[in-house]
Amino acid sequence: MVSGPKAEFELLKPALEVIGKVFFIGEKPGAAQTMKLANNFLSATAIVATSEAVVMGVKAGLDPAVMIDVINSGSGMNTASRDKFPRAVLPRSFDFGFATGLMVKDVRLALEEMKQLGLSMEVADAVGRLWETVISAEGAESDFTAAIKPIEKKAGVVVGGKGGLGGK
Repeated sequence: MVSGPKAEFELLKPALEVIGKVFFIGEKPGAAQTMKLANNFLSATAIVATSEAVVMGVKAGLDPAVMIDVINSGSGMNTASRDKFPRAVLPRSFDFGFATGLMVKDVRLALEEMKQLGLSMEVADAVGRLWETVISAEGAESDFTAAIKPIEKKAGVVVGGKGGLGGK
């Protein structure tokens, strides 16, 4: 994601394309940063929202692996259910490769940006509070997929593990 003068972007675009897919966000300085914060906020929301939904199901006696299969076949599918749960949450490895501290930094920055824009963001505020709980409970160095742990603790269940089944 790049923002700045279009002519300079066009000069740099071939070099940037070697790294990955390039998006020109706009000429306004900071536009790419705002886009990054919006994207990372959605990722942060997906992991905690999916965690709450799966913990609810496990508390009610549902198999979390079956839940993830159903979610991924329906309208609830998101990057957390598609990628993070199967690879790092259900097997309890919590090793997706992004630190909780970095996620919390991005959520805080997104909340700051929203406030500077004069926005009242109910969901964002709730997501921010939840991530503050996660960093307090799991530490900045933990993997962000460990966000489910404080949610599990409050519910008195564990999601995944041997056989992918949850329990008390």
